[in-house]
Amino acid sequence: MSPVPPSLQNAWDQVTAFLATYGLSAIGGVIILIAGWLIAGWASRAVDLTLARVHSVDVTLRRFVASLTRYVILTFTVLAVLSQFGVQTASLIAVFGAAGLAIGLALQGTLSHLAAGVMILLFRPFKIGDEIDAGGARGTVESIDLFTTVLRTGDNLQMLVPNGKIWGSPVTNFSVHTSRRVDLKLVLDGSMDLDDAMKVVHETMAKDSRMRPSPPPSVTVVELGETTVTLAVNVWCSAGDYGDLKVALIKALKQRLGDSLKTLTG
Repeated sequence: MSPVPPSLQNAWDQVTAFLATYGLSAIGGVIILIAGWLIAGWASRAVDLTLARVHSVDVTLRRFVASLTRYVILTFTVLAVLSQFGVQTASLIAVFGAAGLAIGLALQGTLSHLAAGVMILLFRPFKIGDEIDAGGARGTVESIDLFTTVLRTGDNLQMLVPNGKIWGSPVTNFSVHTSRRVDLKLVLDGSMDLDDAMKVVHETMAKDSRMRPSPPPSVTVVELGETTVTLAVNVWCSAGDYGDLKVALIKALKQRLGDSLKTLTG
């Protein structure tokens, strides 16, 4: 049997020394990595299933939280594996923290929209299908994402509104209540008999079956000018009839009052 060459013997000695030093650490690292991967997947599914039972949590927010849980566990798993090999994870955490701070400062506007999206999905001030006015935009909600809310305007255009703009401004939801009040302001010629004018307005409203008797409609004098009289008209109806009833009342009142009606606003 020929002797082993010195170079090959040195290489073998280095391999055996490496395995003796890092073999158990490598096996432990692989075990930690596999265990962390399995736990991350299990925890993500558990969070997703748990939040699915909460009706107030939107599916987008549910998936985001489940994914965030998975990646947090995987991050700690990688740090544990590096620690197994003797790497000083404290310095790595400091580096990652500084990098995260820099990224956060650079993307603070985007992150504010993300935070607002989470709050909208969590507290649900409106839902898909609602007609809203928020952040200077008005339309029907088509979808709510983590960064933007998609609206369909009255002329069938798509409008993407950043969630930060919506969360930081008053939101008017036109779809929450089943009834709405039609408000009109009539400026009449002062020569017209006031009682007759109010009677005509009441009769005009009563002829429309879409008007709700409760709360009862009202016609009140809000201003008496030198040559004009201003009346405030309030009538309740179903939320779905609001637009049609308002147009119908404006048309009917203009026809009934004729030249005595100076202006009509609503």
